[in-house]
Amino acid sequence: MTDRIQTPAAMLPDDEALDRSLRPRRLEEFVGQPALREQLSVSLEAASARGEALDHVLLAGPPGLGKTSLAQILAAELDVPFVQTAGPALERKGDIAAFLTALEPRSIFFVDELHRLPRALEETFYPAMEDRKLPITVGAGAGARVVTLDLPPFTLVGATTRAGLLTTPLRDRFGIQHRLEPYATDDLGEIVTRSAAILDIALDVAGARAIARRSRGTPRVANRLLKRVRDYAEVRAEGIVTAAAADAALAMLGIDEHGLDPLDREILDAICVKFAGGPVGLSTLAVAVGEEQDTIEDVYEPYLLQCGFLKRTPRGRCATPAAFALLGLEVPPEARLF
Repeated sequence: MTDRIQTPAAMLPDDEALDRSLRPRRLEEFVGQPALREQLSVSLEAASARGEALDHVLLAGPPGLGKTSLAQILAAELDVPFVQTAGPALERKGDIAAFLTALEPRSIFFVDELHRLPRALEETFYPAMEDRKLPITVGAGAGARVVTLDLPPFTLVGATTRAGLLTTPLRDRFGIQHRLEPYATDDLGEIVTRSAAILDIALDVAGARAIARRSRGTPRVANRLLKRVRDYAEVRAEGIVTAAAADAALAMLGIDEHGLDPLDREILDAICVKFAGGPVGLSTLAVAVGEEQDTIEDVYEPYLLQCGFLKRTPRGRCATPAAFALLGLEVPPEARLF
């Protein structure tokens, strides 16, 4: 479960190598999130000048906004090793100890999905983050004793899509905390243009903006759509990604001018038609559309809320009048739009 930033691209599967090639490698290449970039720039320069490890960093926000890329950038800027794992992969205290004791000085230790770290293991991180100490219990029963290992200075970078699930003691041990916000269309257009240059795609300004508008405020989605539009342009548009080519390609994929895909509309249709506008519980909605609850809550629901098509209430999810209008439906008298 480890990954180092020095891994040669040739050793990776084709799709993974392609996706990694689109990631920014330096902070100056990272587009958007200006407040975070400025904060990290100051912290990086100060840590480098003192020759110290960067303070622990917590990055929160929806999937695809660049949390992993930022963690890799921190390692590249500090010229230190990058070690990666995920919360669900850490099942025992020994798993954490194996990672921490193998770290080189000032390493970046990236833990994705930090909110899924088992509660029983959180306390293992407390002395490691604060005092660079790792207490280990040796033996069992009456002969058991605690041995404290010294750890090298390191930076824990935690990423989470659900910061509210983190306990306060864990969250408070991160000196740098920031929530990444959805990207503006102009920033996404810049990201699409950069990715097109890396992939050697002929792209005009209007084509980049057409893709950016439908990217749900997410760079990962923007890059995915760019690759699909490239395929369409090569087959049916002389290889040039124009606004017309982008519109036609995305319409073929079922992505509308709001960036909604078929499952987004299926969710709205289920609430508006099957449940008369709501409220409907998340578990019921998941069964109705045949999707996992976590996927709806973490991937689809935030964007529908952001667009004003959906709202949460204490009794469940409700569709807004805008959702009915989007689907070409009249708001029924029985709809309970809280």
